[in-house]
Amino acid sequence: MVKHVILWTFKDTYCGAQIDELRLGIKEGLEGLQGKIPGLIDIKVQTDGILNSSNADLMLVSTFVDEPALKAYQNNPLHVAVANEKVRPFVASRVCIDYVI
Repeated sequence: MVKHVILWTFKDTYCGAQIDELRLGIKEGLEGLQGKIPGLIDIKVQTDGILNSSNADLMLVSTFVDEPALKAYQNNPLHVAVANEKVRPFVASRVCIDYVI
């Protein structure tokens, strides 16, 4: 299996309630992919309990059956639509790590 972890930071133009709305939209969009993309075992967007000591605004943790499934997910039209509509326009930075478990 493969874990796919992403940390995002929102653009400086967003704050407070705007960030809460963006987090919710991203969470709903990405977690809504569960059961719709082959090889995707689990997907979770952490929106609650983020401490002020964090230097990222949002975290995605997902699990795939293998590396080919992760690659297929990255190009899947459902995922690309969520990324293009709910994530990319609002984030300033993205850090990712993928690893075998």
